[in-house]
Amino acid sequence: MLALQWREETDDCRLSTVNCRFKTKFFMLNIVIFGAPGSGKGTQSELIIKEYGLDHISTGDVLRSEMKNETELGKVAKGYIEKGQLVPDELIVDMLAKVLDSKKASKGVIFDGFPRTIPQAKALKEMLNKRGTDVSVMLNLQVDEPELINRLLERGKVSGRSDDNLETIKSRLDVYHKQTAPLADYYIGEGKHVAIHGMGTIEEIFGRIKDAVKNV
Repeated sequence: MLALQWREETDDCRLSTVNCRFKTKFFMLNIVIFGAPGSGKGTQSELIIKEYGLDHISTGDVLRSEMKNETELGKVAKGYIEKGQLVPDELIVDMLAKVLDSKKASKGVIFDGFPRTIPQAKALKEMLNKRGTDVSVMLNLQVDEPELINRLLERGKVSGRSDDNLETIKSRLDVYHKQTAPLADYYIGEGKHVAIHGMGTIEEIFGRIKDAVKNV
């Protein structure tokens, strides 16, 4: 059911196939993926992109690119940031729309770092609907908290990252859960939420993701 294509006949298309013009539309596989720090979200995102040929849209990357290239949207965003203010959701969505419009032949997109709030989720839905598509599925990687803490502590030992200490890790996980819970409820209401058991090998977890995508 991925990147399915159908043809819609124009008014001047007759029973004869001669000179019959078609408009072509595509179903896009658009994935929102959630996972707490240490859940393996980055690893699984890379596998999803490779498996399904999706484009990766990171709000952080898009924002930095727009500001670096001094686009109109980038200049406006920079103004907010320089004042110590959050970039408005509408501006972020406009940037994502610009990127999406540049990928006309895309099989679909995996959204990284967006949405983070219900208003953002609604704005994303509206933007996609205007382009004849929608979020296909919200994958929620679920890993037991003791395992998340253990993974992040181990990562800290290897990488030397100062933020991978027990106190900071617990704080980050608390913020994540508070932020994600309402969004999970929103996508449950939309019929798009799929909980993915995030314990096991990388291959086992990805197998569960592929099973979920089959049902989209």
